[in-house]
Amino acid sequence: MHSDPVTPVVLALAVILVAAKLGGELATRVRQPAVLGELLIGVLLGNLDTIGIRTLEPLVSDPTVAPALELLAGIGVLLLLFQVGLESTVGQMLKVGIRSGIVALLGVAVPFGLGWWVAAALAPDHGVYVHVFLGATLTATSVGITARVLQDLGRAQSLEARVILGAAVIDDVLGLVVLAVVTGMIVAAAAGGALSFSSVALIFGKAAGFLVGALVVGVLSTRALFRLAARLRGAGGVQLAVGLAFCFFLAWAAGAIGLAPIVGAFAAGLILEESHSRPFRERGEPPLEALVEPVASFLVPVFFVLMGLRTDLRAMAQPGVLLLAAGLTVAAVVGKQACVLGVGRGVDRLTVGIGMIPRGEVGLIFANIGRDLAVGGERIVDGAVYSAVVVMVIVTTLITPPALTWSLRRAERKHSAEPS
Repeated sequence: MHSDPVTPVVLALAVILVAAKLGGELATRVRQPAVLGELLIGVLLGNLDTIGIRTLEPLVSDPTVAPALELLAGIGVLLLLFQVGLESTVGQMLKVGIRSGIVALLGVAVPFGLGWWVAAALAPDHGVYVHVFLGATLTATSVGITARVLQDLGRAQSLEARVILGAAVIDDVLGLVVLAVVTGMIVAAAAGGALSFSSVALIFGKAAGFLVGALVVGVLSTRALFRLAARLRGAGGVQLAVGLAFCFFLAWAAGAIGLAPIVGAFAAGLILEESHSRPFRERGEPPLEALVEPVASFLVPVFFVLMGLRTDLRAMAQPGVLLLAAGLTVAAVVGKQACVLGVGRGVDRLTVGIGMIPRGEVGLIFANIGRDLAVGGERIVDGAVYSAVVVMVIVTTLITPPALTWSLRRAERKHSAEPS
């Protein structure tokens, strides 16, 4: 009897989407980001087999289903980074100032070094590339969680908020460059290439050159592209199609030169500004961000639920895994506190340090890339290391909202107690 290969895929999607929305709703009700609920519901579903309940495992392990879900999750990650880029502009990145730049630089360099050191100390059996990659997973900040707390408390326009959000824009760029360099080193090593200063400099130059080149060429050409596209009135969805095509093209270009495709997707979002939508808004269409949201809300949760499904809680019983998870979490928290050295006067340093803590979806994206990399037959991120990274992501995401709320209120009390 002929079996339609689409049938098991759509069944798995149905279960994943319902689970993601339920998890997101539960997380939102307890004032946590929806992404955390999507991740945790995936962890739950992926580990029910330990008590004899099999849920998604038969579907996800199906050789027909798994590649399709991986593909959809991969596109979801590109859309997620595209959305992150759309929230900022090249102009904003250039205007955040020296203060935010120093905060971002320290907030990347120190966690990278601490993560490398912790991984080498607590996971000595893994190779140096594993240690370096774990350091890279601690670099970027998922500032969306912080932004939501600042907004809820009415402090989104405070000086602390401007420093945090400005630093986060640069932080995202630097984190992706670090990821590109580390990934390039690992790929070169897997191909038998020798690690040298010149090879690392070449990879760094390639990553920086791609970002700068994409931003310059994109800024100069995309407005004309969107104006031309706005003349097409015979078919609907032109703005969305052009925006996504630009995103996917830069993702392909990044992959073609050996970088992670998410670097290109982020650059595409950074290039496209609100002014690009003006020709379409003049005829009553919503901005590009609003058009991308429904597509992303379908595909992005697939990624996070799959990340949770891959987390084997039984790996926590392996010697050293919980210790590695605790060490990475401490390094993630302490490392971001170093960024307060660049804050300067007039800003509450503790608030800025806490606001930079959460890793959220960015840490998961890095870990997922590591699962596909190997050197000498050793996977860079195996099941045990992956589970430790997931614990770090969950803890840093959970502690930030209450800690940031406490710090902001403490700063308000301190300010009100000072003599006028």
